[in-house]
Amino acid sequence: MFDTVVVATDGSDSVTRAVDVALDLAARFEADVHALSVVDASEVDASPQQLRDELRTALETTSDAALATVEDRADRGVTTAIRDGRPAAEICEYAREVDADVVATGTRGRHGENRLLLGSVAERVVRTSPVPVLTVRQLEPAGDDGGESAVDA
Repeated sequence: MFDTVVVATDGSDSVTRAVDVALDLAARFEADVHALSVVDASEVDASPQQLRDELRTALETTSDAALATVEDRADRGVTTAIRDGRPAAEICEYAREVDADVVATGTRGRHGENRLLLGSVAERVVRTSPVPVLTVRQLEPAGDDGGESAVDA
C-alpha cells in the first residue's frame, strides 16, 4: 500500500514522534523512506542583511542534524534532502517528485508552539499535498494531564 514515505523534519522536539511513526509505517510496508528538511527562505529574507549568511548557515546546520537524527533512528537506508524555500510548498513539491504515497509531519514545529491545533506548515501541507498526510502530535510528558490519550496521532 505504501512504497514511499516522506517524513518532513525541522529538528524540533515535536517532530520526534512523527519520525518514529513514519519509520514504523515504512518498516511495516517495506517502503522507501525520504527525510526532508526545508530551510525557510522567508525566515532568512526577513532577517537583517548582515545576518542572513549566518542565519542560513545555522538553519542548514539544523537541517543536517535533523536529517542525521532520522538516519540514526532508521533500521534501513534513508534518502535525505534539504530544500530552500517555503516549507509547505517544498514539502508538497518533493512529495510529487519522489512519487510519495504519504507525507508524515509533526503538528508543531519550531514556530508552532502557540498554535492551537496544527502548526502553520502542517496545516498548509494538509491542505495542499498531492498525497495523504499523516500528522503526528507529540505526546505530553507522563504525568502531565493534557486530557489527551496516547492513541491520538
